[in-house]
Amino acid sequence: MRPSRDHLRSTVGEYLGRHPGERDALSGPLTALDAEADPTSRAAPPGRITCSGVVLDAALDGPVTPVNASAVIHDGQGRYLLHLRDVKPGIWAPGCWDLLGGGREPDDTSLFDTVVRELREEAGLEVPGLQPYAVGHVTGTDGTLVPVQLFTGEWSGDPGTLTVTEGQLLAWRSLEQLPYLTMLPSTRMLLERHATEHPAADADAGHRPAKTVTATVPPGTEPHIVGVHLVLEQDGKVLLGRRHPDSAYAGGMWHVLAGHCEHEAATACLVREAHEEAGLVISADDLTLVHTVHAVDRPGDRPRIQLFFHARAWKGTPELREPDKTVAWQYWDIDGLPDAIVPYTRAAIEGIRAGRPYTEMGWSR
Repeated sequence: MRPSRDHLRSTVGEYLGRHPGERDALSGPLTALDAEADPTSRAAPPGRITCSGVVLDAALDGPVTPVNASAVIHDGQGRYLLHLRDVKPGIWAPGCWDLLGGGREPDDTSLFDTVVRELREEAGLEVPGLQPYAVGHVTGTDGTLVPVQLFTGEWSGDPGTLTVTEGQLLAWRSLEQLPYLTMLPSTRMLLERHATEHPAADADAGHRPAKTVTATVPPGTEPHIVGVHLVLEQDGKVLLGRRHPDSAYAGGMWHVLAGHCEHEAATACLVREAHEEAGLVISADDLTLVHTVHAVDRPGDRPRIQLFFHARAWKGTPELREPDKTVAWQYWDIDGLPDAIVPYTRAAIEGIRAGRPYTEMGWSR
């Protein structure tokens, strides 16, 4: 249950009665309280009213008490469950990877209740054995230093099975991936500290080893690598990235934005890769499978299933987020693709234009 407008008005009025010189600083919340829109809505920036009032009062009169709670969820093998936040004006840390959590509400009897409720509401997630970990601090949307009670717990499920009600997606991330993610420095330092204090069961691996499926594969079959690819078209042109000259695969060549599936759905993988590689925010609901390439690069190589998705909508402009992999992004006329383009990418684009859903490459006949 959210606090009512009268409750907020009473709280702010009581605060100003004790600190009348702060009226100008609270002009935003005061205006929101007089507006027609609900100031406690999660969708509206004025939802910060209760947090700001409590933190200011505590900072002036006594020790700061956290009114927010977040969860450091790890799998015991060096990976952390992170939440890719929406890119919306007025929200905290837009477009960043961060922890699940939120602000305390009137019905929460403790900050433990807060974090349990937030995990359930944001992801349908239940983490047994959550324990208090530390008190961190973040800077709110209004510049206020906000204390956050951190809890930690171990969970090893598949984020793809969770129902994400806020933000873009949830995914496992290892420490090695953190420098390449859009993330607040305070969050990164927190996770590095946690990893030092809670070493992974397999410290050399840095993440949960990939599950082997050899024992369950029927005789005569072979696992395939699954790749996902983004066909981003704008004004008759398609987005291509030039691979770093030192890349182990196709160095210096042009290629669509792409990546390999981890233990995740193909669309979730592409949403993740688009943000990590180019800073683009795409909803899985806006992706449509438009072509499949079944290929083997060289005799003896593992076969690959290359899935090409068209994006109906996206947010952002391509950025060089992983310069060790991609050195340039450029829109190319579909009728004038560069000569130095990955062969199966050219075949897929030509197949899409011709209305063909499928291409085979590298197989002996």
